[in-house]
Amino acid sequence: MQTTRTGGWIGGLLTGALLLGGCAHEQAVAPVATAEEPYRIGREDVLDVSVWRDADLSRTLPVRPDGFITLPMVGEVQAEGRTTVELEQDIAGRLQKYIQSPRVTVMVREVNSARVYVTGEVQKPGAFPLRGPVTVLQALAMAGGLTEFADRNGMMVIRAKNGPRIPVRYSDLVERRTQGADFPLQPGDTVVVP
Repeated sequence: MQTTRTGGWIGGLLTGALLLGGCAHEQAVAPVATAEEPYRIGREDVLDVSVWRDADLSRTLPVRPDGFITLPMVGEVQAEGRTTVELEQDIAGRLQKYIQSPRVTVMVREVNSARVYVTGEVQKPGAFPLRGPVTVLQALAMAGGLTEFADRNGMMVIRAKNGPRIPVRYSDLVERRTQGADFPLQPGDTVVVP
């Protein structure tokens, strides 16, 4: 009897934890699920390329600085800027000369290309990986926070590829007075703290 009560108690705790974990998980992935664009492979990402029933053609390899990968029998293939589905189709098409109905799967093992940069009056300026949605305030935290000499209300986010320059006030980020003041950064964004 004692075992049943303990088992029921533990089972109830596990069920509650799973339910709470499920709720937290749904909140964490919601922004990713609503993304308009699928992930595009970038330089320095690590890919798993698997050819079904052919271990000799399957590889784990990084995307080179020129944006290409090299596979046996296929040669060099442009990976940068493509989705995994686009790359799978290209590789399968090239393998059809040698294999009847090749089944190719491409998975991104490591995302190394998506980065944001924080420079200026922060404790640890540098490049930081984007492993999910990261806001301006979170990027500043990754850089160790502001120095005592930082112009807290003169910050700016410079969008990649000649995008706009977005002024940012630290007081708005922290006090949340302005709707949307702490917005998600995009790959290649630079946070400048004068």
